Order: sequence, then C-alpha cells, then structure tokens
Amino acid sequence: MTATSPQAQTRPVPQLPEELVASATFLLKRLGFAAKERSMNAYEGTGLHPYHHAILLVLDEGSAETQGSIADALGYDRGQLVGLLDELEEQGLIERRRDPDDRRRHFVRLTSDGKRTLKKLRALSKEIEDEFLDPLGEKERATLHTLLLRLAEKHEPRCAPSVQGSSGVLLPPTP
Repeated sequence: MTATSPQAQTRPVPQLPEELVASATFLLKRLGFAAKERSMNAYEGTGLHPYHHAILLVLDEGSAETQGSIADALGYDRGQLVGLLDELEEQGLIERRRDPDDRRRHFVRLTSDGKRTLKKLRALSKEIEDEFLDPLGEKERATLHTLLLRLAEKHEPRCAPSVQGSSGVLLPPTP
C-alpha cells in the first residue's frame, strides 16, 4: 500500500453556478470579502486593524483633527471611533486633547511613533495589494482601478476621486 501526499488527498474546489460567476456584482462581493479577510489577517500581526490605518492616514493628511471630523471623513460611527482612538492612544500612536474653547470636543494628532507605524502600515498595505492583484499586469491594474473609481463616483462617493495631484490627474483618497 502506498501513501498519498497531502496534496493528492485534497478535494477539488466546488464550482459555483455559472449564473453567479457571470455576475460582476457577485464577483465584486466575493472578491471584497476575500480582500477584507486577507487584510485583517495580515494586520493581525501588527496589533492594529485596517480601520486604525485609515485613521492614521486621515491624521497624517491633516484633513481632520477632531474626533468628529475623523469619523465624518471615514464614515465611521462616532461611538466606534472613540474605541479605535482609545486603542491608538494606548499604543502611543496618537494624542488627544480637549478643545479649550469647547470642552466636549477633542483634538487628535499623530505622534512620532504614530508616523513610524504609519510608514510600516503603508508598506504592509502595498504588500497586501500587490499579492492580491498579482495575476494582473501593471496596465490591467491601472484599468481596474480606473473602472472602480468610476463605479465609486456613483455608488460610494467617499471613495471617488477628489484630489488633484501635481500631474493634474485626479487621485483617489488614500485607503
């Protein structure tokens, strides 16, 4: 009797019905779930989440400095944002201070540790994207991105191009 390798014992992946695979929205949903799962797993080793990364990006960009403006910029629930900011503050990545003119409002800023961590998270994000989009060439990636931005204009305006780069080309907000 011969032993079979673990690879030989794996079962084939069941195929989905053709009608589902023919649906672009179905594929977008499934790929979105796959991308989110891979991102969450990759970020797990950092002790942070992609949600934290987005907050650090907003702060680095300087477009929002109060808790409320950060929540609005990212579309986060204000209550959930407070918990995420607590986690970032505990790690020394951000600092919060009360607005002297309005004690209910808090200003938030990135610390030097936060800036260093953001640099690492940017590299991680690029690795995740490169791995996920590996089957596509540079031109295909650019085309996919352009098409996704066009869809975002209608369905998710927060993700649509809003900033003009130095080359005059509209650039999407950073994830």
